[in-house]
Amino acid sequence: MHTLIKQIRTYLELSQTEFAERLNVTFQTVNRWENGRAVPNKLAQSMIYEFCKEKSVPVYDMTLQKIADAAKAVKLESNRLLLYHGSKSGIEGKIEPKSRKQCDFGQGFYMGTEPTQALTLICDYEKSKFYIVSICADELAHIEVPADIDWAMLVAFHRGRMEKVNSTPFYNKYRDMTFEKDLVIGNIANDRMFFVIDNFFVGNVTDKALINSLSALQLGKQYVAVSQKGCDAVRVEAEVNLSHLERMFMRDIAEENRAKGISMANDICKNYRREGMFFDEILDEAKVGGN
Repeated sequence: MHTLIKQIRTYLELSQTEFAERLNVTFQTVNRWENGRAVPNKLAQSMIYEFCKEKSVPVYDMTLQKIADAAKAVKLESNRLLLYHGSKSGIEGKIEPKSRKQCDFGQGFYMGTEPTQALTLICDYEKSKFYIVSICADELAHIEVPADIDWAMLVAFHRGRMEKVNSTPFYNKYRDMTFEKDLVIGNIANDRMFFVIDNFFVGNVTDKALINSLSALQLGKQYVAVSQKGCDAVRVEAEVNLSHLERMFMRDIAEENRAKGISMANDICKNYRREGMFFDEILDEAKVGGN
């Protein structure tokens, strides 16, 4: 926290005395914050947040840079891949595939190639933790799902959206796609994409619109350890502490991305009104023997 306070003050080109005056605190208070002898309480951090918003201080970018610096300091063996993980309550003990079942690729330990999605997932939880992790996939049975309709249907299956075609070959295809796998790799349904895919499931956009969105957004990838063997191949490399102040800016970014997702979904509805098939049409076709 002390480093962030100094970064903010330096960005604004203020002395400790000037910064203290702007926040209506004493010079000694700012000095203790920056020297790490004290931490601003939530009220003080809220005041700093409002001041930073007013002055357009890029606090979120500072957080990303902190994570990038921590990641750069990690020394990995050549067969390990660096990834990011957000936990609502922190990792305690052995890593296990125990997320809630209705996640994109089912129950597992979720990691991503970009830190932004993990930050979004944990921004509302004060006890959450952000981790830099790595995985060695050499001995793991894995599948990489392409950014096409199979990705969307696999997500639909794991989110419980395909029960109306239960026991059909179509349903079984996605049920069995990750069977006996240790690791599933595929695109992340980030904040913007989440709204689009949700609109696909409720019948507001077609499969063609969805696939065009996947292509346009250039989403990062998520790596999901779905077996204990997969989880045992994961190693925590570093924990990055996040302050209340940083979480407030993370929430702002999450809201902005959701708004962009809504706007993009509306544009897609206009551009692809009847090109392709709607989700219910795909399922209806599957009921009568389609693949």
